[in-house]
Amino acid sequence: MLDQEELRTFAERGFLVVPQVVPHELIADAATSIDRLIDAAPPGTEVRGPHFYWPRARRVPALLSLLTDSPAFALAESLTKPGTLVVPEQVQVALNIPPYAHRPGGPHIDGFPPERDGRPGTFTLLAGVLMSDQVEEDAGNLWAWPGTHLTHAKYFRQHGPHAFFEARGYPPVALPEPVQIRGRAGDLLLAHYLLGHNIGGNTAEQTRRAVYFRVKRTGHDRRWREFLQNPWLDYDALATQPK
Repeated sequence: MLDQEELRTFAERGFLVVPQVVPHELIADAATSIDRLIDAAPPGTEVRGPHFYWPRARRVPALLSLLTDSPAFALAESLTKPGTLVVPEQVQVALNIPPYAHRPGGPHIDGFPPERDGRPGTFTLLAGVLMSDQVEEDAGNLWAWPGTHLTHAKYFRQHGPHAFFEARGYPPVALPEPVQIRGRAGDLLLAHYLLGHNIGGNTAEQTRRAVYFRVKRTGHDRRWREFLQNPWLDYDALATQPK
């Protein structure tokens, strides 16, 4: 379970890095699965920067185990409520291949273009497992804009949830200084869906690896309009936090 200080940090900043959540043996098995994905569809020698794989979770059980066979899923549910999160059907393997001298100009939120039914691709939280060490900046780190989960929610309260489609993933809100997510292989990133984030550069020697899961609370899809305006709708542990 997350403690009160961790809950407070998540509520204020919109994200939290919990160190060494995933055991080494699960990381090793998942790394082998990633190697197989790369061998089957290599990115090409000319590719630099972000490169993704989107396998179905049931096809890569070693990757899903990072979430379900470690404390990660229970930690995520300590933000919502035990028994409320749905195991995702898809996994994202995110590479950041050097050299990639890039600095993002601003953040985005996921979910655009919309789903086939016209609903934006919202979810409750992002759970990310670092698969390589990222202890320095500009090593392929994910960038985050702290507190923007709250300013995005305020924007949608003011302009209505359908402003999501007009914003196309980039709501025009005031931005704080960004931070680069740092950590080591086995660390767990928990991030609110509404947190502004983006891909950073990689001037290190090593390809950055991470595995991301987009996790929903039961019943999330039918409440997406309310969720965009109330950042704590899916989060029982944080329901009394300021919006």
